[in-house]
Order: sequence, then structure tokens, then C-alpha cells
Amino acid sequence: MMQKLKIKNYILDDGRPIICVPIIKKSQEDIVKEAKKLVEKHVQMIEWRVDWFENAMSLEAIQDVLKEIRPLLENVMLLFTFRSKKQGGELTAEAPYLIKLYELAAKSGVVDLIDVEFFETKNPRKIIRSIQSQGVAVISSHHDFDETPSEFVMHMILEQMAEGGADIVKLAVMPKNPLDVLSLLAATTKFKEGHKELPVVTMSMGRYGVISRISGETFGSCITFGSHEQPSAPGQLQMETLDKILNYLHETGNR
Repeated sequence: MMQKLKIKNYILDDGRPIICVPIIKKSQEDIVKEAKKLVEKHVQMIEWRVDWFENAMSLEAIQDVLKEIRPLLENVMLLFTFRSKKQGGELTAEAPYLIKLYELAAKSGVVDLIDVEFFETKNPRKIIRSIQSQGVAVISSHHDFDETPSEFVMHMILEQMAEGGADIVKLAVMPKNPLDVLSLLAATTKFKEGHKELPVVTMSMGRYGVISRISGETFGSCITFGSHEQPSAPGQLQMETLDKILNYLHETGNR
């Protein structure tokens, strides 16, 4: 049996989902302030959404932010994400810049996980291996803000990302009705049954999909995203509320 993925003092895919809180501030000053606030609130994982940063196309500016927040994150996991416009983000960057960006993050000594948009990358397997060689975990991700594909297609998307060698696979889709949410949950559970050793993160966005953000312990999703002051995606719950719900569900399920 493979060992579960452990990052800092946290074991992923071990019952109650990890709460990840995105930082979507624009200035370096505000990013650092937000990081301090989240650390003080004892969050488990922070996602820095670099595409929101006003200097996101400057490697030097990104390095400065990472250096400034490094001392804060001794006991907090940092997920480094540049979300493209096509996948619901704020910016689009050319492949050569993204490769340099991932390399910078992987070598920074502060980033624990890097999000790689699997189907937007020319050679994702090579990029994934390069990041992992620096001792940093990779989340292969795919986001569909238009619809929820069929259960079969979602399962195939997860399988393709799994074959790419990432440490975690992530799929987010947009439901048009409650049945779409059920399809996402079913695809997650079936995929997990065949990949018990591989952590998976899935969510159905928007108002219909809120249930998917709190039911990871049942259906197999190991990370859920909660907001602090402003959500980074439709349907995100406020982090303290999310924490209470997850605790209640975990405790109730273990009685």
C-alpha cells in the first residue's frame, strides 16, 4: 500500500477534507496582510491566486512576495496557482512564461503545491516531473465554467490527469441542475474506488453545487475551498462556516 501524501504536518486524503483558503488580493502589501490574517486564524492551506496579482507577469515581483510570506507559513501549506482566463482566471500567460513561473515557485522553498492546468499545457507530464524533482507536489487541474460533462467524460478527464503523474487531481464543473451535481459526485466516487492511493479534489460550482463542497469525506474529495472575505469561485462557503459544517459531519459520521 502506498503512503498517503503528507505535506508539513498534514496528511491529505485522510477523512475530513482540508480547507484551502484563496488569496485574491492585487497588491503585494495586501497579499502579505491577508496571509498574516489567515495564519492567525490557523488555516490549514492557503492558495495564492497569482493571476489576481497586479504584477503577475513579473517573475521578480512574484519572487518578492514569496520571500515576504515565507516566514509566515512554517505550519501552513501554500498552493501556488496561476489560473488562466480559459479556466476561469484573470489572466492568460504564454507557455514559456508559465514554465519559468512554475520553476520559480518550485525552487522558492515556500511553495508546497503547484496547480498545473493539465489540458492547457503542451507537455504536462514533463512539467509535472520537473516540479516534483524539486520536492514540490503537483495538482493537475481542469475547470469547466460552462457545464457539467457526462459522468463518463468526467471520469475520463480524471483518468487522463491521473496518468500524467500528478500527486493530486482536481476537477471543477458548473451544474445546470441538481442532477449534474449527482453526476459529479458519482464520477468522483467511482474514480476514487479505482485510485484509492491518489488524492482527488472535485467540486460542483454555483448554488446547486454547494453540497459538493461539504461532502468530500463521503464521496472522496480531500480538499475543499472556503473564502475569507471574498470568494474566488461561485458557491464557495465562508471558511469559518465551512469548518463548522465539516467538523459536525465528521463527528457525526464517527459516532
